[in-house]
Amino acid sequence: MLKRFLPGPAAALAAALALSACATAPVATRPQQASVAPASAPASAPAVPGIVSAADPRAAAAGVEILRKGGSATDAAIATMLALNVVEPQNSGVGGGTFFVRSDAKGALTTIDGRETAPATAGPGWFLGADGKPLPPGELMVGGKSAGVPGSVATIAMAHARFGKLPWADVFAPAIRLAREGFTVSARMHNGLDLYGRHVEGWAKRVYFPDGVNPVAQGTTLRMPELADTLERIAREGPSAFYGARSAQRIATALSKAERSPSPITAQDVSRYTAKERDPVCGTYRMYRICGMGPPSSGGITVLMILKQLERFDMAKLGRNSPVAWHLVAESERLAYADRDLYIADPAFVQVPVAGLLAPDYLAARSALIDPQHTLGTIEPGHPQGAPERARAPYKDDPGTSDLAVADGSSEVVSATTTINGYFGSGVAVDGYMLNNELPDFDAAPARNGYLVVNRVEGGKRPRSSMAPTIVYDPAGKVRLVIGAAGGSTIICQVAKALIGVIDWKLSAQDAIAMGLVFAPGSPGGAIEQGSELVPLLPQLQALGETLKVAPLGLKANAVEYVGGRWVGAADPRSEGVAMDTAGTITIIERRTNELNGAHE
Repeated sequence: MLKRFLPGPAAALAAALALSACATAPVATRPQQASVAPASAPASAPAVPGIVSAADPRAAAAGVEILRKGGSATDAAIATMLALNVVEPQNSGVGGGTFFVRSDAKGALTTIDGRETAPATAGPGWFLGADGKPLPPGELMVGGKSAGVPGSVATIAMAHARFGKLPWADVFAPAIRLAREGFTVSARMHNGLDLYGRHVEGWAKRVYFPDGVNPVAQGTTLRMPELADTLERIAREGPSAFYGARSAQRIATALSKAERSPSPITAQDVSRYTAKERDPVCGTYRMYRICGMGPPSSGGITVLMILKQLERFDMAKLGRNSPVAWHLVAESERLAYADRDLYIADPAFVQVPVAGLLAPDYLAARSALIDPQHTLGTIEPGHPQGAPERARAPYKDDPGTSDLAVADGSSEVVSATTTINGYFGSGVAVDGYMLNNELPDFDAAPARNGYLVVNRVEGGKRPRSSMAPTIVYDPAGKVRLVIGAAGGSTIICQVAKALIGVIDWKLSAQDAIAMGLVFAPGSPGGAIEQGSELVPLLPQLQALGETLKVAPLGLKANAVEYVGGRWVGAADPRSEGVAMDTAGTITIIERRTNELNGAHE
């Protein structure tokens, strides 16, 4: 089924709402190519329509509205992010953090780090109990001490100052309208509250659980006047409305008086926050240039490591249905994650051997450990140049985060991943938005085997992230693909898998995203995505020594790709996401569900 929307915000939003109602369509037995059809473009549209792919159709419509008004990809990305705060508050918002990757038509890259920071008083014992041992996950992930200083508002302010075309207030308008006038509660939001949102407190408890027990019903029109007021203040006054004394004190008070695990965070911690421009991390895979975020994100480095360790194998010849191909992917993931866990953290606090980890000779040596016919019994981190010996910590998973991809008519592109970490973050709410629970992304135990862990808690430090907003250039240097994902530590593997799908197996971005996943971040073991086309390969993988288990995985990716002289969107069939362009085309995706009731990503 195809849908077209006419120029103008009201019509675009109506189409988006109709699409949202399709989110519970029958399950596809196999990933399928999205259906797209061109519509008559408005007279003012550029020759190549701009496009937005996002995890919720209302948010994608907000971005398209801004593109149609002459906004840049940066403007549209900001509008999309703000709208996600309204309609998908369980995953992202101004109370969290963002990594922002932007490229112009000539390939000039900018990457902005808006990762949250720990309060100044945070230290090695932040997540330790009275017995000196790490607190259990149920205590780590909720309450005041789980929250870091939010960075998303500083990120979008920096991006807009550099690359925005429309006035700052204009990019807030769609989100303010959604919050003020109301939006329809989706199945994903309702189920997310029911399964993972019962820790919310304050106004969030009153709004999301109106009778005190049951989550707001699917199909309800939900209005968020407090959030609308907050967004209007930021639109009117700029980022100082968020980081200035009044708002900073309200954030600090909410966290210091949280019902669970109150935090010693101060207003000064909030007001001192700054987003940082970072050097991008780039490398090549089969003549394609792949660029993403550097530390404190581990995403860019680890995606490149997985791909480069596979480059000596003929993945194209093996094909997507080969158990050997997926065994190779699993082994490369294990090697890359071993190094990620040991070496990558906030570069302001530790020496991260980026060049050593991506050195061709080092990756060739790591790749040589991979045997197509056998699984390694144990996998240890390597010793890249410039890396001292450190203690490796186990990976942690969390279900939150949202991603978006945008291209405008002038070929400016943005991939942004934005998050409050777990579902509804810390559960602490202030002024209409949820505050993140990012600090458990630090390693709770500060030392192992006599060595300090690089990702230990320290005051002012940014926790390591798996977020991997990525831009891919073709051999001629033109943007070919803009992609990112949500889903905790699976993000890296989702992006790497999709790139293999597009580059080696010549899949569309839509089919590459929809393809099943093997997730193997540690040794031994890992998971094959439950319900995917890869499950029948399990006996053959076991014959190669793999000990993978079939399990549900929370996956959610978005992408736009340049093919046939136009931008084509892709969105994850496991989510409510869509892609839509300024010419009126909306990508319709046959949805897939899992036992997590569509609430987990």
